[in-house]
Amino acid sequence: MKLELNNRQQQVLWATVRHYVATAKPVGSGALIDEFNLNVSSATIRNAMGRLEKAGLLYQPHTSAGRVPSDSGYRIYVDHLIQPSDAIARQVDQLLSDQLSLESCSFEALLRHAAQLLSNISGYITLVTMPQARTACLRHIQLVQVDTRRIMMVVVLDCYETQSALITLPQNDDAPTDPESLDRELQILSNFLTQHLRGRSLGDLSSLDWSELGREFEQYASLLQSSLTALKQRSQTPIPTQLLVSGVAEVLRRQPEFSELQQVQTLIQLLEEEQEQLWPLIFETTDPQSQQRVVVRIGSENPIKPMNTCALVSATYQRDNVPVGSVGMLGPTRMVYEDAIALVESAADYLSDVMSQAS
Repeated sequence: MKLELNNRQQQVLWATVRHYVATAKPVGSGALIDEFNLNVSSATIRNAMGRLEKAGLLYQPHTSAGRVPSDSGYRIYVDHLIQPSDAIARQVDQLLSDQLSLESCSFEALLRHAAQLLSNISGYITLVTMPQARTACLRHIQLVQVDTRRIMMVVVLDCYETQSALITLPQNDDAPTDPESLDRELQILSNFLTQHLRGRSLGDLSSLDWSELGREFEQYASLLQSSLTALKQRSQTPIPTQLLVSGVAEVLRRQPEFSELQQVQTLIQLLEEEQEQLWPLIFETTDPQSQQRVVVRIGSENPIKPMNTCALVSATYQRDNVPVGSVGMLGPTRMVYEDAIALVESAADYLSDVMSQAS
């Protein structure tokens, strides 16, 4: 069920999160009135906080304490009540441009410096993946007749990995009915696809000009294109690369949530010894049609237990519009999300520019 908050409840939730993020202390109605000039009575604020608590967006850690945001409360705050900080975005973009350059260091060194810079600014742990060693490129395509209605498309990639897809042909009066004619057409199509895609990413299939083949091959175009798209998606499963970690000391020093020894030990073990669990979360990509480039996982949304009290903000950087690496920020759920989102997005944009210049 979709949760509907009125303007007052949104205002109180926003103020509660802002106060708790700044102080790490449960929030009462009086503190919100004093700090945010809400121009309403304490009873009105208490009523709104009570409704937010019933909705599961706030909770009381102790009976006599004020409220603190829940994971669901932070989710509403991130999705609907804030915008990334333009000031922080401009600051990190300027710092990265001024201090880092491929002319003076290797790309790995540049990533390490970028991670350290982001940790120093934010006070959170920064996670940066090294770029993918390769994207799947095509070596050969062969279309093979199975019967008069079905063909098999066999794709050989540059790593000699082989993938295949079974394609059912539509009923068409102009289609060849005898096996020899179909074989000839399939060979022409195989040669066309291999010639135009060899050495290129399967992502380049959209640039194919099917008109070069003539009208008699139009019936194959959409079928082959959809099959190649499916194979592209299958072949683009990211391959884990080295994960650079920076800022553990910063988060221990600046974030009270990490003062418990047991929690810190499990988190550090995850970062140092179990990165294969963490890597897929950092490299998570958004829907290409989405306007939201940054992925935010809050508390229990993280599937790994040591991260259930943490927030992870991440975005991918790209080479030629293909995601090849990622920038992530790990901290407490009591995170300054508008700053963290801006930092991660700006850093990902900067690294994408660097990758484009280097390619």
